Amino acid sequence: MRLPNAEGSRAIGMTGLAVALVASSPPDAHAQTRAAYPDTQLTKPRVELFGQLVTDVIYDFEQNNPAWFDVVRPTKLPAFTDEFGRDGRMYYSVRPTRLGVRTAVPTKLGRVNGIFDFDLVGDAGRAGFSLSRAYVSLGKWGMGQYDSPFMDIDVFPNTLEYWGPSGMVFFRNVQVRYMPIQGASRVTVALERPGASGDRGDADGTDALHHIDLADVVGRFPWPDLSAEGRLARTWGYVELAGILRGIYWDDLLRRTTIDLDGKALGWGLSLSSNVKTNSTDAFKLEITYGEGIESYISDAPFDIGTERHPENPIRPITGTALPVLAGTAFYDHTWTSRFTSSIGWSGVRITNSDGQSALAFHSGQYALANLLYTPDPALLFGGELQWGHRRNAFDGFSANDFRIQFTGRLNFAMPLVAKQEK
Repeated sequence: MRLPNAEGSRAIGMTGLAVALVASSPPDAHAQTRAAYPDTQLTKPRVELFGQLVTDVIYDFEQNNPAWFDVVRPTKLPAFTDEFGRDGRMYYSVRPTRLGVRTAVPTKLGRVNGIFDFDLVGDAGRAGFSLSRAYVSLGKWGMGQYDSPFMDIDVFPNTLEYWGPSGMVFFRNVQVRYMPIQGASRVTVALERPGASGDRGDADGTDALHHIDLADVVGRFPWPDLSAEGRLARTWGYVELAGILRGIYWDDLLRRTTIDLDGKALGWGLSLSSNVKTNSTDAFKLEITYGEGIESYISDAPFDIGTERHPENPIRPITGTALPVLAGTAFYDHTWTSRFTSSIGWSGVRITNSDGQSALAFHSGQYALANLLYTPDPALLFGGELQWGHRRNAFDGFSANDFRIQFTGRLNFAMPLVAKQEK
């Protein structure tokens, strides 16, 4: 697997301590949900509670996997006609609701900043705890679960749809990072928790062509993922280049003597992203990514490893291969007035499938939306959004569209808990 000082406070008496509960608005009330609240350096020690209360009302003209009813994910669209029943569904959701704590603790080595937050996007279509960030930083070092350096969170547009652009790099991972250059222009290098997923093929455990049981072939990750980013900031915006390297191994637990199913692959990727300002409030948000075996870092992509068939080779009739992926995102955020804003754009991802994958395997997905957002107060947001998702299978030519309308109401809040010694 991110607040300005507030004016006014309400004191709450406690033994030996006075705690001031201060309500304020986040710095950008238009910010979308899944990527909201960027980390900032605090000017004084504090513990700050922040979050958002969200209600989504969605009408889906088509269908998708009911476990992901309140987000647009092309990988979760039907792989064959009426896989999830008939078209036309009404949904209500509070799963984008989010809660977090931000801390700043003075130490002899400097200020230690921490963040812990979670949302309610659990699995199987139900609300449940889902960790977003659990991260601590001191000077140029950081550790914990946080945005991968391979991910540029500033590309995320101002959307109501919570999952975000399908072709964007989006992965919050456990890591140890070094930040030699910080600020508007920056350089970051990290060693991240490794992991990957593999597509076993048609029978999900047995290769039907060779009658070979693949269920006992398991992944192994002896090395961390290595990621890095470099950003150059200018008055017109910025440009960022990020990269990643990962070693993916798999072992046959049965240790068969007649065939060899062990293997390994190198995963790698490059991502170029930018925000280009057209004026003080509007910007194009752009990203293009290419790599092999990095699907787990893409917001909505399937397996990192696919199988290839070699019927001419009796020793290695099946091998694994890192699947190439091309992904892109292009959005424009526009401010009409101080209370009305919009975002419009497209995102997509395309997999180069291996011949051992099923005909129903995911090949490509597209994602697009347009919205109108109303902010009557910096802490309140209401809006409507037209959404589209599209999926195409690998080899059978089947494709599916999903058109949706979403209406959202959201309260953003931030409550610094400022500790003061009693007189």
